Amino acid sequence: MFMSNGAYRAMSFAVALSAATTTALAWSAEQPNLGVELSPAEIAEMNLTVLPDGTGLPPGSGSAAQGQTIYAVQCAACHGVEGQGNLNDRLSGGHGSLSSGAPVKTIGSYWPYATTVFDYVRRAMPYASPGSLSPDQLYAVTAYLLFLNGIVDRDQTLNETNLNHIQMPNRNNFVWAAGVSAD
Repeated sequence: MFMSNGAYRAMSFAVALSAATTTALAWSAEQPNLGVELSPAEIAEMNLTVLPDGTGLPPGSGSAAQGQTIYAVQCAACHGVEGQGNLNDRLSGGHGSLSSGAPVKTIGSYWPYATTVFDYVRRAMPYASPGSLSPDQLYAVTAYLLFLNGIVDRDQTLNETNLNHIQMPNRNNFVWAAGVSAD
């Protein structure tokens, strides 16, 4: 079928108007009402930031020896025995690999701050129930992850006053923006 330019333009405009009207009607329909609105108290409870200098760390403590059991139950299914990787990222090893052709970015080879490990685990793990670990469990799992990477001893207890003093192997290979310092 042959159409003139004018007829083609009119038909294109009608199609575009119809699509816009359909979209507007779809947006005005009732939304699926997913989720639950949090109270200000619930938001305050979750609104925690841990900085590299340790600011924001909650009271608590734990050792790698304590963390090994928690890791076996909460983490090993996804991250493998001793953090060697499984369904998800490898967490240990990779030392000295960052400058190679096949870098292995793990907690021990890449992460600059032990406090960041704690904060990430607190916010995002375990995968099925993030935020479910107590501060003591978080310190213990963090200690275990650092132990697997040869950074702390098995019986060393980590807490809110000493976690920020852990020297991560790759700490000095990060460059801060001008005027910003984590120390």
